[in-house]
Amino acid sequence: MNNILYVLVAVATFASCANSYNVQGSSSVSSLDGSKLYLKAVKDNELKNIDSCDVIHGQFQFSGTLDTIRMASLFMDDESIMPIVLEEGEITINIDNANQQVSGTPLNDKLYEFLSKHNQLDNQMSELAHKQSRMLLDGIDEDQINEELSKEAAAIAKEEDRLVTTFIIDNFDNVLGPGVFMMITSRFKYPILTPQIEDIMSKATPKFKNNPYVKDYYQTATENEARMQGLDPSTTAENKEQQTDAASDSTAADADNNAMGYNNGLDMPR
Repeated sequence: MNNILYVLVAVATFASCANSYNVQGSSSVSSLDGSKLYLKAVKDNELKNIDSCDVIHGQFQFSGTLDTIRMASLFMDDESIMPIVLEEGEITINIDNANQQVSGTPLNDKLYEFLSKHNQLDNQMSELAHKQSRMLLDGIDEDQINEELSKEAAAIAKEEDRLVTTFIIDNFDNVLGPGVFMMITSRFKYPILTPQIEDIMSKATPKFKNNPYVKDYYQTATENEARMQGLDPSTTAENKEQQTDAASDSTAADADNNAMGYNNGLDMPR
């Protein structure tokens, strides 16, 4: 009888921990000490509080139950500090004046590897302004400087576009794909379509397209584009949906053909 009770207690304890998150954070930023931090996530197109805690002597902690893996953001008051994936496991946050890092679980590790590469490209783009100043001091012709730096800027922008697009495509069916899609589209004043967004949506899986944020953004952006062109927004939105569905079907068919050894005679790198 005691053995049965022990097993039941053990199972209940395991079940209670299986769907929970635990975040241990540390900060060397003095302005954070004594502040209240919030975990916030988008739900029903609104940013809502999930959890909160105080920073005490550079340490803070969040914990709670987890009904589903979700993307969230760490806030101080109304200021967003960094993104975080709430998932099962021991999540660690480190904040200092030079860097913010989340680690310890698979999706957070993947997200911050991506953000590190993206930051490197941002730094390369910022460095072009310093390079311009040095070249001017060296007496190089301004037209030559502009031509050279324009090429470098275009190459960096192309690499950034490739990095973001590939990351979203690789993570269509987990929270990282929609989460990074939200990051890149939140910089726009209103929903618009860009070649990058069109490319992503042409390859999107049904799960990605039906994500509430992605679906609402793409529909609104399509309608906005139609209005600017003087077309019927509802008709254009329907046509766009059919086009992206057809493109997704075509991509899936190509993938099936490649899996069976048919790749149109081309040795395509992956």
